[in-house]
Amino acid sequence: MHDDAEQARRDWRIPDALWARLEPLLPARKPHPLGCHRPRVDDRQAMEAIFVVLRTGCQWHALHETKICSRSSAHRRFQAWVEAEVFVALGAQGFVEDDALQGIDWAWLALDGAMTTAPLGGEKVGKNPTDRGKSGTKRRVLTDGRGVPIGLAGDGAHRKDFTLTRETIESIAVERPDATPDAPQGRCLDKGYEEDEVRELLDACGFTAHIRARGEAAQALKQEAGCNARRWVVERTQSWMHRFRRVLIRWDKQARNYLGFLHLACAYITYRQAGLLR
Repeated sequence: MHDDAEQARRDWRIPDALWARLEPLLPARKPHPLGCHRPRVDDRQAMEAIFVVLRTGCQWHALHETKICSRSSAHRRFQAWVEAEVFVALGAQGFVEDDALQGIDWAWLALDGAMTTAPLGGEKVGKNPTDRGKSGTKRRVLTDGRGVPIGLAGDGAHRKDFTLTRETIESIAVERPDATPDAPQGRCLDKGYEEDEVRELLDACGFTAHIRARGEAAQALKQEAGCNARRWVVERTQSWMHRFRRVLIRWDKQARNYLGFLHLACAYITYRQAGLLR
């Protein structure tokens, strides 16, 4: 029981290896205009509090019980770091390190969306057609062949999957190698992306589209020798993201704050997949 409690405590705290990469990305502190004020909360403490919110899904007010950092300091610092695109930069840095250690698998990329409820409404929120029209949002995640998230976009739950394909491709934060006949880049999608617009976009970007319904991939495995399932990696990554409870239900009215949590979760997954958080 003690070991389980200790593991839970570690899971809710930001790993030292991740903090070592985050700290240099933080914007420089602005001097106080009056020259003196109460001691500033340490950046590590503020990030620990943000990570607790991300992992547990608790409200900002609940941070009072953790004794890590005040709600106001953590929330203010989080918004400042989101505006400075700290978490986007962290993810891009993770891609570079992962590519150097294990190599990004560009041969088989996979894209999929996931619905989340948004009880408080806000920006980029819409009626979810699969949940009786309740307020919700949808995120799109693009992964490489190993499930490392390399692209991310979000919008209202009412938007069709294919509408944000371009934005998800453009969100790739590292330079993508050119596809060639000897090194093609497959893009695995489900039938929600079966549109001429999507195929034309993928072709223009140098991707080879592989669009199959859920049952078609399983059938191909039985009939085609050497055929491998590909799209499951992005579904697994979506499952990993759901373990960060703050993004399982969207409580942030501002779209940029919600995306900030998503980028931080993706960065954590990237570094973990690279074997740097053990």
